[in-house]
Amino acid sequence: MHLLRRCACLVLLAVALPATSLATLPPAVQHYGPIAPAIGAKERPDPALHYRVVFNITRADTSPDKANPSLEGVARFLNLLAADGVRPQPGDVVAVVHGPATLAVLTDEAYSRHAGGMTIHNASLAWFEQLLSSGGPGRNPNLPLIARLRAAGVTVSVCSQALHAQSIKATEVAPGVRLDVSALTTLANLQLRGYALIPD
Repeated sequence: MHLLRRCACLVLLAVALPATSLATLPPAVQHYGPIAPAIGAKERPDPALHYRVVFNITRADTSPDKANPSLEGVARFLNLLAADGVRPQPGDVVAVVHGPATLAVLTDEAYSRHAGGMTIHNASLAWFEQLLSSGGPGRNPNLPLIARLRAAGVTVSVCSQALHAQSIKATEVAPGVRLDVSALTTLANLQLRGYALIPD
């Protein structure tokens, strides 16, 4: 009987764990996509589901010295899943970058060249100091985030048509970013293969 009570307590603890896990489990993507505890919240990540998700990333960076908010959203999604013990398999989360967001996947050098015309009204003082001292916009703030997303198993791809439309060469795309024929094709293919679409 004593053993039965202990087992029942362990089962109750396991059921209650997701409600407190946001504070205890490590994030999937360190330093990006912060999440807040939501004790008692419903419709939590479900470990019984196979998460296959494609993010449509189209919004431009809001500031040339900060990571793209839509890419941060991918990190937040992974951190929310991880907080409840769910870790998608590599390749099950895809970020398709195109349109105004295309600059986010460029090398530092290419970002410096192409981001020169970016709206800079939201840029920080540190970014302006870097701009003045280096003669150009400098480092792409998205590359560390992209590296962490890739380490968490995310496939980051860019639309070749968007590159062409913006006069960006394929060689200017950061290493590790997959070059797809078009965002339209990738989004259609993945949805037909069962991926859930998360629009921008």
